[in-house]
Amino acid sequence: MSARKTEGSSNYEYVNARVRKRRSLLFDDEDYRKLLRMGPGEIARYMEETEYEEEVNALGSRYGGVDLIEYALNRNLAKHFDDLLRWADGQLYDLIARYLRKFDEWNVKTIIRGVYSGSDPETVESDLVYAGEFDRRFLERLTEADSIEEVVELLDGTRYGEPLAAAYEDYEETDLLVPLENAVDRTYYEGLLAETPRSKGRAMELYVEFLQAEIDFRNARNALRIARSGADLDPAEYFIDGGQLFRESELSRLSTDLDELTTFIRDSTYGDELSAALDDLERTDSLIGFEHALDAALLEYSDHLSHVFPMSICPVLAYVLAKEREVDNIRAIARGREAGLSEDEIESELVIL
Repeated sequence: MSARKTEGSSNYEYVNARVRKRRSLLFDDEDYRKLLRMGPGEIARYMEETEYEEEVNALGSRYGGVDLIEYALNRNLAKHFDDLLRWADGQLYDLIARYLRKFDEWNVKTIIRGVYSGSDPETVESDLVYAGEFDRRFLERLTEADSIEEVVELLDGTRYGEPLAAAYEDYEETDLLVPLENAVDRTYYEGLLAETPRSKGRAMELYVEFLQAEIDFRNARNALRIARSGADLDPAEYFIDGGQLFRESELSRLSTDLDELTTFIRDSTYGDELSAALDDLERTDSLIGFEHALDAALLEYSDHLSHVFPMSICPVLAYVLAKEREVDNIRAIARGREAGLSEDEIESELVIL
């Protein structure tokens, strides 16, 4: 993460102009259609002709196939987000830096999942994104941990240490990652809201609205996962405070009745955006499609906010989400092609507006 540049005024116009240019370079539907017909080697060569050229060339002598694609994607993602911090000044820098801690959240959960599944450190490392506050050396220490308990111990002294230690007992009792992952999510979102200035002005109000939508969607996702898991878990214990859709007591009640939960979401302010996804959920009984729809709805919402107030952090947030989705989509295509999935099967894994 770049050095702090909190002095002076925020330079929204300059940063958002740079962001618009970067946004124009993102892959479009035609690019994805081309990738769906390629194998991993062809995908890497295609990326070499795009703005991923630097990363593919730098890593091409060490990796090949899907490994090359994975490392190139994550290195490029980190570079672009570090650029955001390099460009920004004043309060805008602070807002971006705090939001990008989501990659600390991502990395901690990725490492916990890797240790849980017995993956080797190099495999876990290929999924890490070095765009948060944790440095590469510390993350490497985490990937080399022999147990989840060791990961929790290594995180002692960080913002995630105490919440993870408290959740570890529930993990031991259930052998489910839900308590640990939720502790990480809750720490990130509740900390982010607590540190967000509540100054007057529509720009900051829109930023808070965006964070509240993210929390709402995270709570909806967690509630559905718990309802489907069949585990004896109280959803209220995994409630993330700060959203507008659920109250803690409602989440606990709704998670015991999937039909009532989906009806509640359908009747909410997000009902129009999620109606088709809820139809699919009820028809196919698949959470994957619904979770993709949540991602797409959040993308659309961030785009809407960035147009409502272009001189705010909202265009930056919209770009961060869009860039994440591009990386996730390319990764899903490469992994799907390597696994021999059909084009239709791979396309169902993509989040495209």
